[in-house]
Amino acid sequence: MFKSLVSRARASRRSVLYAVTGLVTVALLVVAVVVGNVMWNGAPYPSVDPDAVAQRLKARSDEVYDGFALPEKYTADSGRVDTGACYYRGLRSIAHIDEARSDVSSFGLDWSVPDVPEATARVAQRRVRRQLVQKGWKLTHEGDRAGAAFRQLGFRFENPEGGDQVDVRWNNSTTTLFISVYAPCGQVPDEFVEYDWSEADWHPKERPAGF
Repeated sequence: MFKSLVSRARASRRSVLYAVTGLVTVALLVVAVVVGNVMWNGAPYPSVDPDAVAQRLKARSDEVYDGFALPEKYTADSGRVDTGACYYRGLRSIAHIDEARSDVSSFGLDWSVPDVPEATARVAQRRVRRQLVQKGWKLTHEGDRAGAAFRQLGFRFENPEGGDQVDVRWNNSTTTLFISVYAPCGQVPDEFVEYDWSEADWHPKERPAGF
């Protein structure tokens, strides 16, 4: 009877050991699959609502235009939000070199203010630069350049919280303020179609007379 009890105890311990080993093996396989998936696909892009992104970029453009505080005679041209290419991440990017993803896009809104003298452009840029610093944005590029017959003013700031960027440029050959507002790559819904995208259009707001 004693031998029978010992045998049963050993069999029970073996069953527990097999069960634990099986669970550990399954857990390791799950971890391996997850790690392998992350290494292959890279970090996933966040999901975005294109309309919400467009509205945010247009609001940023309104803020910059207001921040310039330009005399009334300098009026901005309209702009439109366009999408940009985004690429595969992780090891999968090696298999898809220079191949843009159809389900992921970046966003950018370009607009300009023509015929702005250098002195006016300097003051306007200084105002917007100060505005962005006060909002906690970080300077990522200093664009002031000068040559024998060429002068360029500009900068780029990035929002550390979401990655949006504001880029402002001016040069003496065009005397135009060029503004670009960007949003980083995000995964867009399957039903999103850029063609005839009504939310993409931006028009500068009318300023009060004598502004």
